[in-house]
Amino acid sequence: MLLMLDIGNTNITLGVYEGKKLLFVSRMATDRARMEDQYAIEIRDILDIYGVKVKDLDGCIISSVVPPLNTYIARAIKKLVGIEPVCVGKNTMTGLKVRIRNPETLGADLIAGSVGAAELYGGPCIVWDMGTATTVCVIDGELNMRGGCIIPGMAISMDALISRTAKLPAISLIAPKKVIGTNTVECMRAGILYGQASMVDGLSGRIEEELGTPCRIIATGGLAREVVPLCRRDIVLCDNLVLEGLRVIYEKNAPGAAG
Repeated sequence: MLLMLDIGNTNITLGVYEGKKLLFVSRMATDRARMEDQYAIEIRDILDIYGVKVKDLDGCIISSVVPPLNTYIARAIKKLVGIEPVCVGKNTMTGLKVRIRNPETLGADLIAGSVGAAELYGGPCIVWDMGTATTVCVIDGELNMRGGCIIPGMAISMDALISRTAKLPAISLIAPKKVIGTNTVECMRAGILYGQASMVDGLSGRIEEELGTPCRIIATGGLAREVVPLCRRDIVLCDNLVLEGLRVIYEKNAPGAAG
């Protein structure tokens, strides 16, 4: 079984594969103050909840956009499972050709998501990841990762809105039935969620114009499920895109892999 962790700014997504079958997905809060033993205990407890025995794990891969946590979690995995995890970085084999300036600065989560999209859907495609930040990755027909966009995430936008205004309340991001809201909460939800959907539609169209070809559009991330039904474009929702990419990357980098 393969254990994988995607360390994000807000939460850590944890999953276990048996072959190509994803057994479960769970999440825990990203906490920079937590130490390796604390992470080991929480990971062990999550595995136990889903009936996965530590002794059955024979591989682990980590992607991270929070460098201070990498060492702690790698040590936690070593203590818990007794194996050295594969950590996605600039020297990791992915099978994806990155055609951007300073490719070493590309986030591990974007690499994994792009590899997952290329594996599952091929190219050309546009990958939207709606997490703490909303990111866009563009993959052409030859499976070159050409670049993309970085946008404040919806939760960040909402936090900025309520912190800079006196009367706007904190709200949950649940899609309203109409664009034209009739009260404050409806108006905020419509602006944030329909605004994000319109951005997905509009930016995807502009990217296609630059590439000169239609693209498959794929969405993932915590809030994608709320946004995709509001889009006018045909969007493929893939909740576990990053984990799929990590599985593919592990197969190319595991001890004994042919590359």
